[in-house]
This record gives sequence, C-alpha cells and structure tokens, in this order.
Amino acid sequence: MAETIYEKLTEYQNSDYYGFHMPGHKRNVNLTGADLPYEIDITEIEGFDDLHHARGILKQAQERAAMLYGAEETCFLVNGSTAGILSAIMGCTQKGDRILVARNCHKSVYHSIFLNELRAEYVYPQYLEKQQLNGEICVEDVKRILKDSDSQAEQIRAVVIVSPTYDGVVSDVRAIAEVVHEYGIPLIVDEAHGAHFGFHPYFPQNSNLSGADVVIHSLHKTLPSLTQTALIHINGMLADREEIHRFLHIFQSSSPSYVLMASMDECVNLLAAEGKNLFDSYVKNLQWMRAELKQMHCLHLEELPRYDCSKIVISTKALNGKENEWSGRELYNILLERYHLQMEMAAGSYVIAMTSVGDTREGMERFVKALLEIDAQLCNDRKIEGIVGATVTKAAVEKEYKAKEHAADTTGKFELPKLMQVYTSAETVRILRCVKKKNETIQHIRETCKKEQEYHVERIPWEECEGMISAEYAYLYPPGIPLLVPGERISRQVLEILERYRNLGFEIEGLGRQDNILVLKS
Repeated sequence: MAETIYEKLTEYQNSDYYGFHMPGHKRNVNLTGADLPYEIDITEIEGFDDLHHARGILKQAQERAAMLYGAEETCFLVNGSTAGILSAIMGCTQKGDRILVARNCHKSVYHSIFLNELRAEYVYPQYLEKQQLNGEICVEDVKRILKDSDSQAEQIRAVVIVSPTYDGVVSDVRAIAEVVHEYGIPLIVDEAHGAHFGFHPYFPQNSNLSGADVVIHSLHKTLPSLTQTALIHINGMLADREEIHRFLHIFQSSSPSYVLMASMDECVNLLAAEGKNLFDSYVKNLQWMRAELKQMHCLHLEELPRYDCSKIVISTKALNGKENEWSGRELYNILLERYHLQMEMAAGSYVIAMTSVGDTREGMERFVKALLEIDAQLCNDRKIEGIVGATVTKAAVEKEYKAKEHAADTTGKFELPKLMQVYTSAETVRILRCVKKKNETIQHIRETCKKEQEYHVERIPWEECEGMISAEYAYLYPPGIPLLVPGERISRQVLEILERYRNLGFEIEGLGRQDNILVLKS
C-alpha cells in the first residue's frame, strides 16, 4: 500500500485506470510535448482524499507535517503563505476590530486588514542605523501598546508580526507571545522565511515551539518544495480554529494541485528521515561561506545577534569608508551580468542572497569567489565590467548620479515612515467608490465614513502630494512591505524615501502610474 501522496500518485500512474474526470490533459504526456508532470496531476478522485475535508491520505500527510514542526494542527497551503495569512487574520478577528500589526509585515497582512475592515495599530521595528536595516520588534513596544489599548472601549483582538524578516532579522517570539497571551488574544507569526527553523542549532527555534498561536511557513522559500507550497500551523485555544478553517475554504482553490501537495509531503518526509544529515552538511558549508566573506574590506557581510544565518546580506554602504558610493542595485547587476549569479533582492545599500539545504558547495564557492573579486577591485579602485554590459569606475558612477536631473539624496535613511492614519484602508476604498458613482452625493460619503470632510480624487505628481491622503499602496516587491497605505497622510519623509528608491533604479509597485499618487484632495 502506498504511504505517501507521491507514492500513491505513482501507483495510480502505473495502473490501468482510465480517467473520465478532470484535468483535461487526461494524463496524456505526449499531448503538448512539454516535459511536465501530467502523469501525476489529478483531481480529487476516489481514494485520493479532499484537502478541504481531509480524512485519508491528505489528513495523514498534514499530521506528519504537524509532528515535524511541533504544531498541534497543520494544514497544507496550495495558494502560498498568502492564503494562510489571510485566513489567520480573518479567522481571528471580526469585521471592524482593532489589530496590532508590525509595520514591516507583508502586503497580504494589509489585504487582510482591508478585507475585514480592521483598524490597524502599528508597532514599528527598531531601525538599525549602522546596518540600514529594519530590526526586530521590541517586546516592550508590544507591551506598551497593548497596555494603552486595554483601557479603550474596543480592545485589540490579535497581534501579527513577521519573524524572520525578508532581511533575516528574528524577533523574540517567545517573549512577545507571553505578553500577548496576558491579554487573552492570539499571536500570529508570519514565519514564511523561517520554514527551516528548528532543524539545526545554528538556526532559531520555530515559532510553534515558542508560544505562537498561528504560524505560517513557506516551504518553497527555504526548503526543497515546489513554488507556491506553504503550511499553516494552529496551536492552543486562543485562535478560532473553526473560523480559520472556514476562511481556508474560501481562499484556497477548490481544485488543489496534487503535484504541489505531493511536493510538500516529500519535503516533510525528507526532513523527518534525513534532516539531520542534510542540515549538518548545509550548515558546514554555510559557516565556511560566511567565514570567507568576512575577509572583504570594501563590501561587508551584515550579521546581528538575533539573525537567520541562511540569509547572506552584503552591504555596500561602507565602501572605502564612504556612504553608498555603490548601491545595492549596482552590486546586484554586477553579480548578475558579469558572474551570472541571481540574487534574491537588491535594496538601497545591500543585496540579499538566500541559501538552503538545496545549495551545492560549487554554487557557494562561485558566490564567494565573485564577491571577493569584486571587493578586491573596489578597494583598488579598478574598473569593473558588468553593469548592464558597460565598463565603469566608481568615479564614473558618481558623476552619472550627480548629473541626474532632480536626483534625490541616495545616502539617506530607508527607515519605514511613521504616517498618520486618517482613514482605514476600507474606508478609503468606500470613499473612492462613492466619488466614482455619479449618483452618490458628498453627504452620502460623509455618512458612510462618519467624517465631516469633503474630498475629490485626483492623481498628482509625488512632489505635490505632501499633506494629502493616499488612496493607494506604494511598495517595493520584493519584499512587498508597504511604505504607504491607503488612508495615510503623505509626509515629506515617505516621498523622500520613494524618490531615493526611484533614483536607485527601483520600480515602485502598487501605484497606478509611476511618479504619481492617487490622493484624496480636500
């Protein structure tokens, strides 16, 4: 008898069963000529269980995942971590509730806030001036905000943080969970980038074992599983499991991919059987790589006391003792164009390379060799080939940037802006909808939003937006953290940050048109 999803799919593939059911390719591997896994791509047929009402092979696979991660209950996510985050927040709150959210959360958290018309209170990560990174969420900040809200008529109903961050910064989840639980509310941890946590002492413990009520892991980000695969874990009695499941039924496809679910099951089984050996070898190579990169003089390997060492953050900010002569984008392009090394992300003053148990020693050696070579050339002020096929020097780049018309200061902070929230994102959208309807009156808008202010909607250039209320998001992707949220008053600080990113070659996403913002204008 087949025990895993993949084994059962393979068994079915080799049988004489002919399917008069979906999908339409009918497991005919010759139909398109593409080398894709048609032969194991099926739907919910007899004997293969149903993800939305799992009682058989899928239930057993999810139980194996729960056991591996030390969770009370685990569900497969075939729509990525986004489906888990949406379901967790919607399931733990009611429409119009207040929620405490780390300001550096992924955009899916903000989409949950919009969908459930939540009023968000923000806790900001510490900003690490030296590293130009957003740091961890301070336990004392969470405690202070919850204490202040406890005396209000409508209390905070859930807390959401991201740990580790896209940059690898880890918060003290155990301490935060203890504080949050004092108020009888659940802690939701977006641990999408920490699916590898807990499998080796070199990495932090996973949040299931640190007191979190709901934890979301993206298996595909740091473990050998196919893209779009993730897990949601539920623990304790504070999170409303029934409601979370209800929203999982809503946000997850009713035709979940068995290829993706088999991928998750194989990943879990591999870690259960061979995890120690895999991680021992991986950590050994990772420690070697980090030791080699510490030899750099002009570039710098960033490290923090509480940090996910699988993330390699290479900073350009202290090049020859000067700030930002090279940007993260330029280093990213050098590595890509000259060395054919594709980084995960470029930021203002650093690049991120993600590693995993899937990395080879050869790949790590290529990365180290490239960075040491670039570092030596930078320190000797030699010419570097590779930025979009050109040959440039530091002086040439500096001259180019100075020549840019309206160029903003690229050496400034990229700290998350602290903005005034005038409306919730849901209220903002209601205003937009009312304005667009010809038969709606300003009086109706006032009644809808319980405000006494009249607005019209206009899209205007960035430089004219200060003091106005944003009607759309602005963020970089990756990492997908909003710098500006609908309903927030636009400040000079956020405009300067957007301008710096634009001048460094980044595209600002979320805006209907680059260099313009849709605003509510009184």
